[in-house]
Amino acid sequence: MRVCLLTDKPDHPLLAAASFALIEAEHQVTFLNPDTGTGCPSELVIPDDLADVYLLKAHNARALELARFLESHGARVVNSAAATELCQDRSRIAAVAEGAGLPMPRTKTLDALSEALPGAERPEYGYPLMVKSRHSRRADLVARVDGPAELRNLAAQWPDEPVVLQEFVANSGWDHKLWVIAGEVFTGVRPAPVGAPSDSALPAALVRDLPQDWTETALHMGEVFGLDVYGVDLLDREGKPVVVDINAFPGIRGPKGAPAALAALALQRPGFAPPAYEA
Repeated sequence: MRVCLLTDKPDHPLLAAASFALIEAEHQVTFLNPDTGTGCPSELVIPDDLADVYLLKAHNARALELARFLESHGARVVNSAAATELCQDRSRIAAVAEGAGLPMPRTKTLDALSEALPGAERPEYGYPLMVKSRHSRRADLVARVDGPAELRNLAAQWPDEPVVLQEFVANSGWDHKLWVIAGEVFTGVRPAPVGAPSDSALPAALVRDLPQDWTETALHMGEVFGLDVYGVDLLDREGKPVVVDINAFPGIRGPKGAPAALAALALQRPGFAPPAYEA
């Protein structure tokens, strides 16, 4: 099979290890940087010479345009352009999750952070409050705000930034990360981006098998959002999982078996039974 990586970082550990497994099994692996060129996607891809599958580990507008172009010519893209784009918009994520009954913090969308100032004394969800850029990207805004003065200071720095305001979920300061590849769940625990404990030592109580409803929540997220490769960040609220983030094709580092699972996913197609790769 011909597998093409749509990414500007083909040497990412997950992609590199999966590529090695595929090449060892005598499949062809190439990569295409969506940011190459300045014209239409047809400059990068010849529709009559498509790969069997494209792994989309890029989220910018040009990458999505290229993925849509490939899909329009019958190519298989993992994850799809539509699912990848959806996961870049925190407002849409919250709306879809609410409609599906998934446990996420209550969320309000503003066209600009400055719009929050008239209600700064008594915001809808109270303080502390999470403020996040509506559109997920590198170096976006993710901040905990504990009072009106902090909100005003933040709005002075990011006045025109489209944002979502979310209720703050009291937690231990640790994110439970669940990564899913074609229904196989891998887990990890990391310091939360906001509110992580000053002592980085991981409490022994957090290193455990997750309850079934946690893994079920992660798998259901994939079904709802139409994802094959994704990550879900969960916080523990009184023993129940709360989803605080979902990422299409995250950089999965550490879990044994993830590259093998990705290699197997790349080979899935009607009438083809992929071999079981060693981790």
